[in-house]
Amino acid sequence: MKAVRYHDYGGADELQVDEVDRPTPDRDEVLVEMQAASVNRVDVMFRSGQYGDPPLPTIPGGDGAGLVVAVGKDVSSFEEGDRVFASGMDRAEGGTFAEYAAIPAEKLAHLPENVSWATGGAIGNVGATAWTAIEELAGVQAGDRVLIHGGSGGVGHAAVQIAAHSGAEVITTAGTEAARDRLTDLGAAVALDYESDSLAEDILAATGGAGVETILDHRLEEYLELDLSVVTEGGHIISTMGHIPQTNGRPFYGKEVTIQPLRMDSHPTRRPVLQRLARLMKGDVLTPVVADVYSIGNAGQAHQEILAGGYLGKLVVTP
Repeated sequence: MKAVRYHDYGGADELQVDEVDRPTPDRDEVLVEMQAASVNRVDVMFRSGQYGDPPLPTIPGGDGAGLVVAVGKDVSSFEEGDRVFASGMDRAEGGTFAEYAAIPAEKLAHLPENVSWATGGAIGNVGATAWTAIEELAGVQAGDRVLIHGGSGGVGHAAVQIAAHSGAEVITTAGTEAARDRLTDLGAAVALDYESDSLAEDILAATGGAGVETILDHRLEEYLELDLSVVTEGGHIISTMGHIPQTNGRPFYGKEVTIQPLRMDSHPTRRPVLQRLARLMKGDVLTPVVADVYSIGNAGQAHQEILAGGYLGKLVVTP
């Protein structure tokens, strides 16, 4: 089969298409004929050597969608011919930038018939992250005010839709007017320019001075002081960076605030959250935006594009 691999750490030109053996599923795995795989920023960080030290060569890709062609002896939840989507593939398990991938059954869910391969391939990791932050960690409820930084990003645009579906008043940020307009279409009540010199004042004005109960932040080192100035007493700040930067502590004065890092690699079982995402997509509540689709032969270009940014939603690679 064909698979994208890198044999050394470095730039996007390290990615190449190799002929490799088709994997055989272990007893708890499902062999999936991949139809679409998501491009995630963390893939670029792995490839460049910024994260960890996995064995080389490595197939990138941590999520995607495809058709079940074989199941392990202990798997009873899936059968040949099922449409599925995945999240949380570990590099040691083998990535999804390939014609076939052996995926643990606990990292799969059935993909609704009304969801395209590209859409299903785009949602796994970002949808799981957004759901965990909004629903599980923050417990967002109807009437809450939620600030989502970077709403045009993969996690951001999913979080906007999930929070809006929960009945929250969603405030988000994006760099272009077109992206801000699209985010209001996806459910945001207010979309602000993150380059505004008065962003904190704009957020408070959008809430009538009350502030926000929950903040989802992908650049906490840059926005922590702002976040602390607009979060309410007893509010939640959730960082998708996976760690909490240092602060001088002054904005904490008079506020009981929870600041929590979110690391999805500590959630090895993904099926429950994927099943929730499937229900939302089946009901047209959650619609991942696919900004562009690349063949696996152009995976390097997709890696370059994700760093360049300037688009809303997700990039997808197809075999």
